[in-house]
Amino acid sequence: MDIQTNEEHELMANWGNRRDPLLSIVCLTYNHADFIRETLEGFLRQKTDFPFEVIVHDDASTDNTAAIIREYAARYPSVIKPIYQRENQYRLGVPFSTRLFAQASGRYIAYCEGDDYWTDPRKLQLQVDFLEKHRDYVMTYHDAFMFNSLGVVRTPHLTGKYRKDATALQLQKARPVSTLTVCFRNLLKELPAELHGVEVLDICWWSLLGAHGKGKFIEEIKPAAYRVHEGGIFSMRSSKQRIQMTTHAYYNLARYYQRIGNQSLYEYFMVQVFAHVLASISPVSKIQALGQVFQNISINLLRRLTPGV
Repeated sequence: MDIQTNEEHELMANWGNRRDPLLSIVCLTYNHADFIRETLEGFLRQKTDFPFEVIVHDDASTDNTAAIIREYAARYPSVIKPIYQRENQYRLGVPFSTRLFAQASGRYIAYCEGDDYWTDPRKLQLQVDFLEKHRDYVMTYHDAFMFNSLGVVRTPHLTGKYRKDATALQLQKARPVSTLTVCFRNLLKELPAELHGVEVLDICWWSLLGAHGKGKFIEEIKPAAYRVHEGGIFSMRSSKQRIQMTTHAYYNLARYYQRIGNQSLYEYFMVQVFAHVLASISPVSKIQALGQVFQNISINLLRRLTPGV
């Protein structure tokens, strides 16, 4: 049995006699030695009246990330539960983030990668309190600000119509949500086969969760910090690459909804695929593509109107 440290005792002071986690924080990290301390401190500053655990997955980092995680795991042995990979799972195409959800003990999951961090110590308490009282909601989220190594800040992360609650259908349509801010019910134990190999998994999570309820935007939680840096898997990709990654996710969501017989969502995501493909090609190619589509539609319409011809 782990011996409780003074730091851990202070963290657990408001948990009473309960030790089974009500919430699991899932953190994926890779070569985040310059950032992971700030991430873990953001977790450990959380003031809650319920127990939580921190599952930190190090994907075979080649820097000092694993050593820093070991340091924190020694200080908080009952709370921080590290997983160290010997071979990089991302390069193998393993969707390890979703697999971690299945290993999480909590009724709820909060997600934050090892290069981002939370700023509000009330975050988890406010989100769990809401979900405990509102069974028709499957997830909560709040705002974040973006910043880079030069200290340049762009805020807020969510603007306009996205700074609001989301209906279940909007979630199913993969409505944008600031991923490092989410807290959701632990319902995603595995991915449908169609989504294996998808890189932009978070929009797939929201779509799958939408089958179980609505999303709540909690404005009073202070914005979390989304770091843009050279090692970022998504943020530092070119605009064209990001469009391609998102298009791939939409196409596979379309395949999933086609298989389960949801024609409306299948058609919605196929339209998104078409729109993203158009956005990623040159203006001349775009005109040619639209012309070809119009020609195909005209031919099919003519065949319907002139049977036997």
